[in-house]
Amino acid sequence: MTTLLPKDADNNAIPALRLRDNGAHAIAVTGTSARNTNAFDDDTKVISLYATTPVYIACGDDTVVATTSDHYFPAGVYYDIAISGGSGKGAQNLYVAVLRADTNGTLYISEKE
Repeated sequence: MTTLLPKDADNNAIPALRLRDNGAHAIAVTGTSARNTNAFDDDTKVISLYATTPVYIACGDDTVVATTSDHYFPAGVYYDIAISGGSGKGAQNLYVAVLRADTNGTLYISEKE
């Protein structure tokens, strides 16, 4: 596949997306599911996650709830995920719900464009 992104020494595309103005979110992680208060921008296709404690995460609409059956995400990892199905593969996820897997902490989210 052709890409205009810069490439590393192994010829893999390097994600080079800009941080969206006013696109920073922080969610307090506790034993009760919580989600971002403000929806992601309609044009945001990728978000970056960083958790200070291990968590479970789920993406969806303004009713999404995280449970221990959702995706496990370890602490201290900076990770990009797509929130749009793209090419007609489903609606964009405008919210992330989070639940602690261990202790309380914070999930930081950055919208990218």
